[in-house]
Amino acid sequence: MAEFVKLAAKSEMPAEGEAKEFLLGWNAVCVARINGELCAANNECVHQGGPLADGTIEGGKIVCPWHGWEFDLKSGQATYPSSAKATVYPLKVEGEDVLIQM
Repeated sequence: MAEFVKLAAKSEMPAEGEAKEFLLGWNAVCVARINGELCAANNECVHQGGPLADGTIEGGKIVCPWHGWEFDLKSGQATYPSSAKATVYPLKVEGEDVLIQM
């Protein structure tokens, strides 16, 4: 199993109902704060690669800005089509750091 590594400082995390992109090596990660919880996923929408972090949070889901695909960032599950799924990553906070497991 992969280890947790530092993604960013806790102070850099998005505000409630917002998303933000973070780069970790060659990986672009979308981090959103939804209902007080930080969630992380690959920043590329599985539909056509839209930047999820540029999307909006609606109904507890992130909405891709390109074509409106919605994803639950806890599970990665798309609203439609239900067969689509974003890659999600576990996060944890240790002190002032946010760690990610990829």
